[in-house]
Amino acid sequence: MNKSLVVLFLIIAFPFYAQVKVKDTITRRANIGYDQKGNLVNFKPETPPLIPIAGAPKPSYSYLWELGDGHYSKEAEPKHVYKNKGVYTARLAVTNNYDNGKPPATRPKKIVINDIEDANYKDIASIADQNGLSIFKNCDPIPEQEIQVVVSYENLENYVTNGKLYLFFNEKQFKNNNFDLQEVRSYANERNVKENNVVSADDIDNSNRYLASNDTLAYAKKHRETTNETDLDSTLLAAKNSYAAVSILEIDDHNPGETRNVFYTFKTTPQMIKDTSATITMRSIYVPNRSFKNHKIKNLEMEIVTSHDPNKMGSNGSFMNYRFVRYKRVKFKTSFQNNGEGPARKIQLETDIPDMFDKTSLKIESMYPECPICPKGEVATTSCLDVIERETQIFFVFRNIYLPGSNQKNVKEIDSTKGFVKYSMKFNEDFHKIKTKSRTAIIFDKNEPIITNYATTRFTPGISIGAKAGYNFYSNLDNSKSYFVGATVSPFKSYRYYGQAEFLNSFTSYDGATTFSEKVDQSAGTVNLKKITTSIENKNINWEIPVLFRYNISTYFGVGAGFQINMNVSEQQTQNIKTDVYEGTSDKFLIRTEYSTTTSSNSFAELKSGLLFDFTAGFARIGPSLGARYVLNFDNNFNYIQLYGIWKF
Repeated sequence: MNKSLVVLFLIIAFPFYAQVKVKDTITRRANIGYDQKGNLVNFKPETPPLIPIAGAPKPSYSYLWELGDGHYSKEAEPKHVYKNKGVYTARLAVTNNYDNGKPPATRPKKIVINDIEDANYKDIASIADQNGLSIFKNCDPIPEQEIQVVVSYENLENYVTNGKLYLFFNEKQFKNNNFDLQEVRSYANERNVKENNVVSADDIDNSNRYLASNDTLAYAKKHRETTNETDLDSTLLAAKNSYAAVSILEIDDHNPGETRNVFYTFKTTPQMIKDTSATITMRSIYVPNRSFKNHKIKNLEMEIVTSHDPNKMGSNGSFMNYRFVRYKRVKFKTSFQNNGEGPARKIQLETDIPDMFDKTSLKIESMYPECPICPKGEVATTSCLDVIERETQIFFVFRNIYLPGSNQKNVKEIDSTKGFVKYSMKFNEDFHKIKTKSRTAIIFDKNEPIITNYATTRFTPGISIGAKAGYNFYSNLDNSKSYFVGATVSPFKSYRYYGQAEFLNSFTSYDGATTFSEKVDQSAGTVNLKKITTSIENKNINWEIPVLFRYNISTYFGVGAGFQINMNVSEQQTQNIKTDVYEGTSDKFLIRTEYSTTTSSNSFAELKSGLLFDFTAGFARIGPSLGARYVLNFDNNFNYIQLYGIWKF
């Protein structure tokens, strides 16, 4: 091979080779260490060094220990007393906060208990304050990484029950599944079951003194807090309509006041939605007694992230249907964590508010630390949340609070250092179908602000069907008449740019050239002059398929350009012949006039193509408008103008 060709090939190929992204395959590992004395075990994690992110707070680890007997701990170095002799499998999930690497992987470790020396065993803590059902995760999901979900349930009845526990996941509103369920670990002989139909018991147990009031039921549909419901069929049907997958456990011999934990390991899929402000959910449903329809519901909300940063902002408005959102509320959540060495007494959240939202419709859904809204026009002397409206922002200010720092001495529960504000807003009267971005500056006391990620809202394209009718003007055809009707399809109420496809069926008639001729006919033994007039009438049925790119100049005017193909699916040509017969060779004496007609037809004649340029005036995005279009055909110089009316739905 010619050496110069080899060199040229290497020069061309090298930049493409250099741009190949090498996937990080190095696995960081954390080990489970422990000191044991009889049935008392002190766990200690052995973690790799953290990799700081430039400009971010100091990195740290958070932990979720699964202790092998149904208990868990979020402490860095928990102590646990095992109740019985046996072999227990301890697991550790480590989350790297503000770290530039992957979460460390861990291997389970066997803990062998041969002697019971410490009698200070404690049962799993009651969750009666959460109405007997709770669900949490160890971290927010990152694509292709593991996430641990813990569901806790407690028998609040005064008798032994046999119940059922559902965990629904993979919301159907997203095109792809977000999670693969890797493993379910239970410690009270719960049984995994499969159900194909929505089935439930026939009765309602009204003996439960914890049954919610009507006010609680009215609030229940959001399921942020654990709620009591009685229509199990409707609950399961709603869940199965919203989620693509479910894990079901049957529960036996559940003692009064006993709390149990179930651990789920999920692997987030590579196809997980990449919107890092999107909010996704799982739903847990606990049926205390399989013989009755009473049940409890709790949702778990998660924001998709690219790194584990506790200071973040999310929204449930990632995929909204523009056609149905005018009177709905869009929810936002700003989360924060105090990473200092001391408590924060004032936390200020300076949040951007996009123009399309109505700030006067602001509603605080929930918050932590929980406190009342500050009274207007007064100096706050107690813990409260101050809401301050600016031109393009809203400030949420926690005043006179105590939020511990994660690096503060004697702080063992990392969740106590975190807080959030959930709020919702409606849209303004006149809002457009555009993507919005907003973020929050978080200020702890007098420290420098921490800037969150962007929370985005966007709309699904939707579909708008339009009806169209009009008239074609053919300047190079004689006596032409051309009407058409058709349909259009485009995204629903696009703001500026969008594509549009159409199908038009036109009915056209026009006259062909009229010819005159004379001849002397002697075929009948006489001499006759014949004057022949031939006229042609054409009738066509034409199909047009335009595809164009449109731009809305404003609410009332739009322009477009594109490409179209068309063909005559039916052509009919009628030839009318008029013959005047004269005596002799002159036209002085008319003997008679003869008429004859011939018709020919053709179908699916040649395919034509061309460019088009379009202008509309009226309601450009939805509703009626008038338009004009110029079509420039590539063939036969057959250009024409189209005037039409259109109504988009």
